[in-house]
Amino acid sequence: MSSDLAPFRDQIRTWLAEHVDPHWREKMFNVSQEAFVDAQRAWFEKLSGAGLATPHWPADFPGGGRSLAEQKIIYEELARADAPRLILYFLSLYHAACTLIECGSEAQKREFLPAIASGQIWCQGFSEPNAGSDLANIKTRAERQGDVYVINGQKIWSTMAQYADRCLLLARSSRESAPQAGLTYLLVDMKTPGISVRPIHQVTGDDEFSEIFFDDVQVPVTDRIGEEGQGWGIAQATLASERGLTLVELSLRMQQALPRLKAAVLARDPRVDGPLMWTYAEVATEVAAAVATADQYLQNRIAGHEGLGDASVVKLVYSRTLRRFVKLGLQVSGLQGQYHRGFMRGAPQETGHWLQDFLNSYNWTIAGGSDEVQRNIIAERMLGMPREPKHWLLEKGDV
Repeated sequence: MSSDLAPFRDQIRTWLAEHVDPHWREKMFNVSQEAFVDAQRAWFEKLSGAGLATPHWPADFPGGGRSLAEQKIIYEELARADAPRLILYFLSLYHAACTLIECGSEAQKREFLPAIASGQIWCQGFSEPNAGSDLANIKTRAERQGDVYVINGQKIWSTMAQYADRCLLLARSSRESAPQAGLTYLLVDMKTPGISVRPIHQVTGDDEFSEIFFDDVQVPVTDRIGEEGQGWGIAQATLASERGLTLVELSLRMQQALPRLKAAVLARDPRVDGPLMWTYAEVATEVAAAVATADQYLQNRIAGHEGLGDASVVKLVYSRTLRRFVKLGLQVSGLQGQYHRGFMRGAPQETGHWLQDFLNSYNWTIAGGSDEVQRNIIAERMLGMPREPKHWLLEKGDV
């Protein structure tokens, strides 16, 4: 770390020590969704007041204009302090804000960015029941009728959509061109007539995700980002907004949770030279490698040396390491660990409630691009291997 950033790190560390409730995890175990939302709002207000919610935003916003090196310090200290993650606001602060900053009109920036900074909640309408994360196969229609688009269709796996004020919507405005070229990107008011939201009750007992149904929903053309048919490229900018910093933070959080895993292993077999401890040592080594990989990636970005496919390597390493981490936790928890006693809302994937952790870890093999997609990107962009056959792309979509 550069010596001139040491005072900044000390400042962040001191603030977190004073404001992070050390018992927040216990308070979030088996609480209602409403109580979780209230806790998220309160934490957002604290972070926002300290300028820590929007360090990646332009300098004219509170806490904005921070360098990537400074942002990295903030994320590292959030992880080390075991602070709650802003799950309710993640899409707003990153996907929505970064899309607006990079691709929005000046009028859209003036309208929406201050609202997001004040706590407006956004959700994402990309995935669909018959398309999954294959964006080229989206079927939700956006039909231009004068000054509005009329939307009909369904979206799924939209995080916290039941609480959202706005939605980042990707819809098909044309079928006359290549699948990727017929998509349009819209900013939808979730209070518009014709929208209904149905929370999805998950196997863990949570209802973090929702389905969204659009029935003749009218969206003003002025709420379109970019030109009609440019939705594919804008969606890639949206998905890229979370790379790097998030994976640095999540990798560090996993490393912070190693003592919890070690205690579970020793409770199962107290022999420090037993086979379970050897497995733990392998997992701990993989976690250290995941942290180093994410850190090197971000250091390269700070230096302006990011290569094609680098982000995919970091994402793939994290998801694979997380799966092995929680699998060992579930293994050593025995039959008692198979009993689902409840769940902890808003916590990272290494809570020590091993069945919950194991089930939730599958999210990261899909979210932000599945492991299979990451392997294709690595093969084609880093290793120079041939692309998939053209007929396969037309069926599955090049994501």
